[in-house]
Amino acid sequence: MKVLVVGGGGREHALCWTIAASPLCHKLYCAPGNAGIAEEAECVPIAAEDAEALVAFVQKEAIDYVVVGPEAPLVLGLVDRLGEIGVKAFGPSAAAAQLEGSKGFTKDLCAKYGIPTAAYARFTEAAAAKAYVREEGAPIVVKADGLAAGKGVTVAMTEDEALAAIDEAMAGGAFGEAGAELVIEAFLEGEEASFFALVDGETALPLATAQDHKRAYDGDEGPNTGGMGAYSPAPVMTQDLIDQTMERIILPTVAAMKAEGMPYKGVLYAGLMITDKGPELIEYNVRFGDPECQVVLMRLMSDLLPALIASTDGQLASFDLRWYEEAALTVVMAAKGYPGAYDKGTVIRNLDHAGGNSDDVKIFHAGTKLGAEGEILANGGRVLNVTAMAPSIRQAQERAYAAVDKIDWPEGFCRRDIGWRALERE
Repeated sequence: MKVLVVGGGGREHALCWTIAASPLCHKLYCAPGNAGIAEEAECVPIAAEDAEALVAFVQKEAIDYVVVGPEAPLVLGLVDRLGEIGVKAFGPSAAAAQLEGSKGFTKDLCAKYGIPTAAYARFTEAAAAKAYVREEGAPIVVKADGLAAGKGVTVAMTEDEALAAIDEAMAGGAFGEAGAELVIEAFLEGEEASFFALVDGETALPLATAQDHKRAYDGDEGPNTGGMGAYSPAPVMTQDLIDQTMERIILPTVAAMKAEGMPYKGVLYAGLMITDKGPELIEYNVRFGDPECQVVLMRLMSDLLPALIASTDGQLASFDLRWYEEAALTVVMAAKGYPGAYDKGTVIRNLDHAGGNSDDVKIFHAGTKLGAEGEILANGGRVLNVTAMAPSIRQAQERAYAAVDKIDWPEGFCRRDIGWRALERE
C-alpha cells in the first residue's frame, strides 16, 4: 500500500523508519519530511498544517493510508478531511483531538467522569486568574489552554512567578490565541512518566512505557522544552502502576469520549505524575510523544503498520504487540539558545560515523535539511535524536553518548544526564 506520514520531526523520522520496514508498505511519502527522513521516504514539500494541499496530494497519488504525526493538523481536522474523501488515516478527529487542543476540555472531562487529575480552575481574565493564584498560593501550575508547541506551561514555585506567567500569556500574548484562556491547577508532587496506548474508539492497547526530560539543562534545570531526551522502559511504571493507569485513567477516558459522541481513535499519550495516591493525569497528547516515540519504536518487535490500521478500523480487541526486552535511550541535540532564539543553517558533520553500522544506534533527524552541496544543516531548535538500545538503561546511555561525542556540530548542545532517574534505581 501507499502510505503518507505527515510531519517533519524526530517523531516522524522514527515513524517513517518503522513503517518503511513493513511488508505492507510498498511506497512511503512524508510531508514535509527532513534530511534524515529522505533516506526512508520520498519527501514532499507540503507543510503539515496545509490540509488543502495534503488532501490534493493524497488524491493525486492515490494514497491508501495516512499517518498524522504532529498535533496541529489533528486539531485542525486533517483526519476528518481525509475521511470525507474516503481515505483512512491514523489519528483522532478534530472533536476528539480537543483532548490536547484544549486543556480546559480535558480537565472538565476528567471532573465529569472521575478521572484522577490535579484540582483546577479556568480563566479568561487575568485579574480573576491572579486572584485565584493569591488565594491558592504556590507552588502552582499555569497552563495556556490551547496548543503552544510544548511551551505553554509554567510550573511556578512562587506566587510572583505564577503572576508573571499569567501576564506573559494574557497580556503579553506569548502563546497567541492558545493563551487567551488559562488553566491553573494544583502542583502535583511525584515523578513524571509517559504512558501510551493505541485506541480504536472502544479498546485500548498499552504500549511500552517511557520517561521524558523536559528541562533544558542537566539536573532538570533551566526552562521547559519540548523534550531533551527520553528512555524506555520507565522503571517507575511497575506492572501495578500500568494496570492502575489503564483502569483509572485510559479506559475511563476512552469510555467518556465515546459517551460524549466523539470516540477516540489513534494514540493516546498520557503525561502522568506518580503521586503517593497513585497515577494522576497531568495532560493528554493526541499523538506520539517526541522524543518518547523514538525510544518506544526502537523497542517494538512487531510490525507497527497493521497496529495503526487496526486502530483506525476498530480492530484492536484481537491485537497484540511484541517488544524487545532491551532498554532504549535517546539524547536530543539542540541548537544553542533553544528553547529561546537560535541560529539555523549551521553544518552538522560526521553523522555517518557517529551512527556507525550498528543496529543498536540510530540517529533520528528532528530539525535538519540538505544543503546545496549535500551537507546536513540544522533547521530547527531540536535537531537530532541520538538513540541507542542495550540490555540496560546505563549501557544504552553509554552507547548514545559515545555516538553524540562523534558528531561534529559546535553550534549544538545536549544534556549529559539523560536517564539519571532510571540509573538511580539501577
